[in-house]
Amino acid sequence: MSAIIQAFKDADLRKKIFITLALIIVYRIGAQIPSPGVDYAAIQSRLGHLGEEGGNVFSLINLFSGGALLQLSIFAIGIMPYITASIVVQLLTVVIPKFEELKKEGQSGQAKMTQYTRYLTLALALLQSSGIVALADREQLLGQGFPVLVEDRNIFDLIVIVMVMTSGAMLIMWLGEIITEKGVGNGMSLLIFSGIASHLPNDGANVFAQSGGLVFALVILAVIALVIGVVFVEQGQRRIPVQYAKRMVGRRQYGGSSTYLPLKVNQAGVIPVIFASSLMYMPVLITQIIYSNQAAPPDNWWQRNVMAWLQAPSSWQYILLYFLLIIFFSYFYVSVQYDPNEQADNMKKYGGFIPGIRPGRPTAMYLGYVMNRLLFVGALYLGAIAVLPNIAMDMGVGQTQAGTSAFGGTAILIMVSVALTTVKQVESQLLQSNYEGLLK
Repeated sequence: MSAIIQAFKDADLRKKIFITLALIIVYRIGAQIPSPGVDYAAIQSRLGHLGEEGGNVFSLINLFSGGALLQLSIFAIGIMPYITASIVVQLLTVVIPKFEELKKEGQSGQAKMTQYTRYLTLALALLQSSGIVALADREQLLGQGFPVLVEDRNIFDLIVIVMVMTSGAMLIMWLGEIITEKGVGNGMSLLIFSGIASHLPNDGANVFAQSGGLVFALVILAVIALVIGVVFVEQGQRRIPVQYAKRMVGRRQYGGSSTYLPLKVNQAGVIPVIFASSLMYMPVLITQIIYSNQAAPPDNWWQRNVMAWLQAPSSWQYILLYFLLIIFFSYFYVSVQYDPNEQADNMKKYGGFIPGIRPGRPTAMYLGYVMNRLLFVGALYLGAIAVLPNIAMDMGVGQTQAGTSAFGGTAILIMVSVALTTVKQVESQLLQSNYEGLLK
């Protein structure tokens, strides 16, 4: 908190904080404005019953959007299309040589990749909003047979809703980029943070009303313990010592210093959780759209097994599949983002070496070995944190999915990670302003 207090005393940082807060308020206001042609009263009435029944498959995505998705607001799609597009573009740098060249070009290449990310965001937002509106039109978004749109609608009205939601997703992308550029912290992360935090009061009241004061107190204690554990693991590092050899440049001697290479325990962050949750609800969305015109879906193996598991987040099949997907995406994402060979080459180029390890290929093998061991612990940690709300539902602690998700591992993990990153950025900017004061 001392860094935050000092930040408000600095004029430049204070301006950045106010810009960030103002744009977050704009985002939260837009999340409450319904799209044209939406029966807002019917949605609010249905959401109350939906909470009592345990939510649906879109509850986690609805949590990321701050409740805007199931309310069909102008910001219903949220920032998920932009996040997905960013991840896809990062992964394409390994597959497509042109993207890899752009990544190495510096600022100009990064600007081109950002442009591709925006185009892909527009396509994903249009696709996702079309699917959501199709489900709403066929009365399947909030449960079979529950209307959420006005009765006298036509195809033009549905197109308008899709366009409004797509435009809202692009506006959110712009807000996030403005926060990142002119505010404090990562804009997209802070928007997710504000959406999840807005759920906490209502979800806490639901847990208290449904389970009583004793269970509510136990949930609060569990959340505090979870926050401590998340902070401990997120700050955890394996520091590999690195020694730089002495070298002469002209008459001056450089190098000879000792430092360390920090490897985080959770190198992947929350990306595997987002990947896994998206992959879990995508088959349900596609299946509902395919069978939406039928009075009842066909009784086949897919409906009896796969769909039954995917639509029951508290079942052991769903929990196990979700856990395994998070572990898989943890290894996959880190293998794409972190290259031990490149790290070893950079160390060798600047005269660095790990004591007891030869430079070059042996160093790369050692770094890969250490990273795999750390990644095993980090993947288990991510999986365990993410399935905590599902296990709590299975045990009957907080009968609603929404009521447990806001206090669950995924939400706590995102909020704590964003808070730590933002505070670190504030501290670094404070340090920079102090240096400027000394120079003046």
